[in-house]
Amino acid sequence: MKRALVFALLLAACQEEAQDISPVALTESAVGHYCQMDILEHPGPKAQVHLDGQPGMPLFFSQVRDAVAYARLPEQDGVILAIYVNDMGAPGATWQDPGRVNWIDAATAHYVVGSSVEGGMGAPELVPFADPDKAAAFAAESGGTVLLLSEVPDSAVIAPADLVGESDDDDADFNARLKALSERIEG
Repeated sequence: MKRALVFALLLAACQEEAQDISPVALTESAVGHYCQMDILEHPGPKAQVHLDGQPGMPLFFSQVRDAVAYARLPEQDGVILAIYVNDMGAPGATWQDPGRVNWIDAATAHYVVGSSVEGGMGAPELVPFADPDKAAAFAAESGGTVLLLSEVPDSAVIAPADLVGESDDDDADFNARLKALSERIEG
């Protein structure tokens, strides 16, 4: 009996412990993976991505769109174990304060794609809901289409986005300054 107990303990010690991939509450110390800015200062839904080998330390994203792009980009080489997004239909969730603990599995969420709202970084946003009826109500009010994550086209998350305040005049000004600088360097 003693040998069986020792064997069981040794076997248990040799087995790898499963990584906890439970969603992590947002805190004041959470920063966006891409922007490295305080994530709580940005409106709209957030996301967290849990990578293998980084227990309890998910990557946070200021926009759901950015987390989905991260997962789909070929440069992403970590093993993603879980992605969570704010449930914008949860009690108390607002655009200014989407919640700190109302996380749902990104794979099962219903997303409003193509609505008139912008995410925390000023780009179009995928607005996640656990309840498809709440997603449909949001789409009726703000425009867009309700899709599952597997139905969201890459163009909705990876393509460049026109940001608020950007205009063709900004591009023309930038190009003119760049040309003047190039001529000055060459001349």
